[in-house]
Amino acid sequence: MESRHSNFPVVSQQPIKTAIIGVGHLGNFHVEQLLQIPEAELLGIYDADPEAAARQQKRHKLRIFDSLEEALEAAEAISVVVPTVDHFDVASRGLEAGCHVFIEKPITQTLQQADQLLQMADERNLLIQVGHIERLNPALQVLESLAPQPRFIEGHRLASFSSRGTDVPVVLDLMIHDIDVVLSLVRSPLESVRANGVAVITDTADIATARLEFANGAVANLTASRVAQKQMRKLRLFQSRLYIGVDFLQQITEIYRLVGPDATPPEALRTIPFEHQGKQRIITYEKPAVEQYNPLHMELTNFIRSVAGLEKPVVDGRAARAALDVASQVQAALDESTARQEQPDSGTGDA
Repeated sequence: MESRHSNFPVVSQQPIKTAIIGVGHLGNFHVEQLLQIPEAELLGIYDADPEAAARQQKRHKLRIFDSLEEALEAAEAISVVVPTVDHFDVASRGLEAGCHVFIEKPITQTLQQADQLLQMADERNLLIQVGHIERLNPALQVLESLAPQPRFIEGHRLASFSSRGTDVPVVLDLMIHDIDVVLSLVRSPLESVRANGVAVITDTADIATARLEFANGAVANLTASRVAQKQMRKLRLFQSRLYIGVDFLQQITEIYRLVGPDATPPEALRTIPFEHQGKQRIITYEKPAVEQYNPLHMELTNFIRSVAGLEKPVVDGRAARAALDVASQVQAALDESTARQEQPDSGTGDA
């Protein structure tokens, strides 16, 4: 089917006709936010579970499409909020119908599926955007003016157990968020991956740690767990004379600098004198003001405005494919490590 948007992107003066595919727990938030975006006209919803669709219809008086095909025929753009195992099927059918596609992370289960979607989008001049929402987190947005060049990154993303998301390993469920952020900060080829993990509740790793080493010498140590007692979503960045802490959950950014005695930035809230090898230095502490907004609202607004030709997507399909590539390498290293651990001891020493 030929694209209904043959010259994408074209600046549109009319609201973008939109449909949401999948209105479960996360899809509910998509409904709430798309209804608040002036550039979007939410035509209706479709869910394979009639009860989920009925709940949204009752709550927001939305049209329920009788089939996926009916939704795709009506819409210019769709938001795909279905389980990861169904991402490729729904997104590919959307592209075939000429729709721009927003897909919750990860883009697909496999790189082959991601590549196929990207090819379909290119052939039809259609947009794929993926919901790596932490890129829109206001605590991370503060760093744009700093343009950090971290040499060491430490990340922890911990959550208590929930059945949602367990259709994929914890690497694709949680760690991929931090992988995407790290790739956006480091921007250097990945050279090596090591990983370890444990399956605690499900059949795949529920807690995992990975070490990523890049060609420019940067290193990232990432930990993800879905069996933690408390939630945590933090990233720490280290480079020469600069340390940055980002708390995605609390939306707080903290900056520590090592500066000369006469170079204290006016934004510093505290200063600590420091002497090293006879040289006087000052450690400064800053806590930049973080604009408070809903990251999902910003993300979906960015998608709709990108479809309209007014913006560029923060995380397009190729960036999401890159995150999936690294996540797949982490999962492969994790599987290899697990297999080694499960091998019986072949030693023949005396008892």
